[in-house]
Amino acid sequence: MLMFITHPSDRYSIAEEVQMALEGGCKWIQLRLKDVTDEEFRQTALEIIPMCKEQEAFLVFDDRVELAMEMGVHGVHLGKDDMNPREARDVMGAEAIIGVTANTADGILPYKTMDVDYVGLGPFRFTTTKAKLSPVLGLEGYREIVKSVREAGVTLPIVAIGGITLEDIPGIMATGVNGVAVSGAIINASDPVEYTRMLISALNTSHN
Repeated sequence: MLMFITHPSDRYSIAEEVQMALEGGCKWIQLRLKDVTDEEFRQTALEIIPMCKEQEAFLVFDDRVELAMEMGVHGVHLGKDDMNPREARDVMGAEAIIGVTANTADGILPYKTMDVDYVGLGPFRFTTTKAKLSPVLGLEGYREIVKSVREAGVTLPIVAIGGITLEDIPGIMATGVNGVAVSGAIINASDPVEYTRMLISALNTSHN
């Protein structure tokens, strides 16, 4: 399971990034635009919604629950300072995808009793896409966290995030996570479409 998270770059527009990730076979896009107005966010979303529909890819917004509902996308990803997931579920209904962020096992455990769809767990390593970075986890961190939350009966899919590259996939998937989210590695690749294909191929291999 690969999620592509948009990130402003000097090389491509957000729409171009999404187009390349989709061409590479990615079926799960998170539109993340931190420091823009709702109107700017809406304009970008209008560009990428048709692309995602055409490729039958899931599209979630980072935060912006009201916009996600207005625009009829699949769901939202909620950070620690965003809307409470329970509240988002009440507002968005049973069908919406609701993802949350965590950095520790203790951060994941409360979600056991909430109706959320996945946890983004990270960061794997240092990344410049986050302004306030939580402690870096590394492979050992993932291993310990996955083990302890599974032992506590939490079955939520866990998606690794934060500076992940193609070379990291086998090791990360071996920790027991269910998928990865990638941003910079795809955008900065010499051929983002091919790089996305290689990521998906590596994920499929690691699952077997």
